[in-house]
Amino acid sequence: MSRPIADYALLSDCQGAALVSRAGSIDWACLPRFDSPAVFARILGHGAGHWRIAPSGPYEVERVYLDDTMVLRSEFRTAAGGVVALTDAMVFGPDERGHRIGRRSPHMVVRRVEGILGTVDMEVEFAPRPGYGLTAPVLVGGPGGLRSHGGPYAYVLSSDVPLSVLGSDATATVRVETGEVVSFALVVASPWEEPPAFLTGEERDELLDATIAGWRSWSGLHQSYDGPYAELVRHSGRVLQALTYAPTGAVIAAPTTSLPEIVGGSRNWDYRFCWVRDASLTMEALWVAACPDEAGVFFAFLATAAGGRIAAGKDLQILYGVGGERLVPEHELTHLAGYRNSLPVRIGNGAWDQVQLDVYGELLSAAWVLAGEIRGFDPVTAPFLIDAADTAAARWFEADQGIWEIRGEPRHFVYSKLMCWVALDRAIRLAGMLQVDDRIEAWSATRSQIRAAIETNGWSERAGAYAQSFGSDELDASNLMLLLTGFLPPTDARMRSTVEAIATRLTDEQGLVYRYRAADGLPAGEGTFAVCTYWLIQCLAEMGEVGRARQLFDHLAGFANDVGLLSEEIDVATGELLGNFPQAFTHIGLVNAAWAIARAEGMAPGQVGPPTKSGA
Repeated sequence: MSRPIADYALLSDCQGAALVSRAGSIDWACLPRFDSPAVFARILGHGAGHWRIAPSGPYEVERVYLDDTMVLRSEFRTAAGGVVALTDAMVFGPDERGHRIGRRSPHMVVRRVEGILGTVDMEVEFAPRPGYGLTAPVLVGGPGGLRSHGGPYAYVLSSDVPLSVLGSDATATVRVETGEVVSFALVVASPWEEPPAFLTGEERDELLDATIAGWRSWSGLHQSYDGPYAELVRHSGRVLQALTYAPTGAVIAAPTTSLPEIVGGSRNWDYRFCWVRDASLTMEALWVAACPDEAGVFFAFLATAAGGRIAAGKDLQILYGVGGERLVPEHELTHLAGYRNSLPVRIGNGAWDQVQLDVYGELLSAAWVLAGEIRGFDPVTAPFLIDAADTAAARWFEADQGIWEIRGEPRHFVYSKLMCWVALDRAIRLAGMLQVDDRIEAWSATRSQIRAAIETNGWSERAGAYAQSFGSDELDASNLMLLLTGFLPPTDARMRSTVEAIATRLTDEQGLVYRYRAADGLPAGEGTFAVCTYWLIQCLAEMGEVGRARQLFDHLAGFANDVGLLSEEIDVATGELLGNFPQAFTHIGLVNAAWAIARAEGMAPGQVGPPTKSGA
């Protein structure tokens, strides 16, 4: 049976990712890119590949990320009293520190075992299965390690420990005494070129130490937030940085695919791509949590991926591959049983060609928030942002699939209309910087039309709230953004009614928020949506109800796993984490909710205006 999602910790080199369990097993790893075919995929099916290092007998384990890093330390205490520490990292290049870590990654996982107390026998199981478990490779051992042959990549494992090879698996048992160190390094390479040499123990240690120093250098340069929940905010900032593809500036939604929104359900999606929405919101959250020097790189990435200009009558694609790829077709991996038999397992994402008009608002909002960091847009990015505003103005009245990527008929979602309003509102504020003062009058007129449409058609008397779509009575948590974007003030009666309707009728018994309860063209069933709960916390803080906001924040933070990671959803009945993991959207919500509480406690309740870090 699959381990709980909360059992896993993230490793990242800001290019690829891996998940390591409390049992010391890497059960998911995509190298060299976040969207590369997994070499270890046991989280999605037994026999799909893993790499385990753990004591051979019973043990207890405690885990932490080393201070100011995404380097994991797991301390195992055996029943006999022995203690060993396992340090895991996806490493950076030598001496890579500063603003944009991960650009020179060697695409390598380093695992170091250190004897702390007594004697412990450690088991090593190395079972690579490239291509999501489809390939059973040939393992060839020799002095210094072994090489895996099979699939589009070769994998070279360096180790001073002799490994016994049986078929496509390699195993070893190594006795570790107090003060002894044993380490391993796995690197991805081309099968068509001369394989890299095995690394010595000293070289492995140097790479691990350099990675620790690199993370700490980045954190020291970027992370200055000292408001409420400071350590949670800083940690979320590092998680968001870990989900950033350093070579291009793209930000993925999550490093996994097909972890279900409800166990046994079919809402299983591939999140290893760069959504314009999620990535834009990540940039805003990093502005609070990590002072992003990557902002300009991110906007340049989107402008390049989109082809520089958004043609008249066309849409900005909602998601791209981390290298700017447009085509990410969705298909199923039928050989995998899925996480706890949750089928199908999907790679690619069929939402890539959906119409989602909200993306213009998130994009231009991020540009406005980060304008001070960027201090000017380059000759490609500026026309791209202008086109985004013009497209929002030209197409706001059309139906679309909305923020939740509804796989049914297009609708007139209130959130989509709102974000078109945001696109124009922020473009007007940026007009001087974009050198388009001549567009302000036309953009302002359209912005007024959108406001009138939302206020007239988006309100439901029956629901006592702004509804999910025009003519509907269904609630939708995304309408909390009517307040958070500044469309309505926290004193507005309809806004307050909407917040309370969501807080009382779109929540579970613990106050955690669902996205919506309306039919959406898919089989019913999902958990509460963590980022929606964070939106509610923000609204409560903006409305001056800081006590309620803090109480709900503390409750939601309690669902994070032992190393502070949160997934997309939370199971109502069990409190179990659900969905792809860790989820950028959720950590974005944590950062913004903490910042809203900081503002509420440092300024007059309900005050809104241009972003500022004062009080935070």
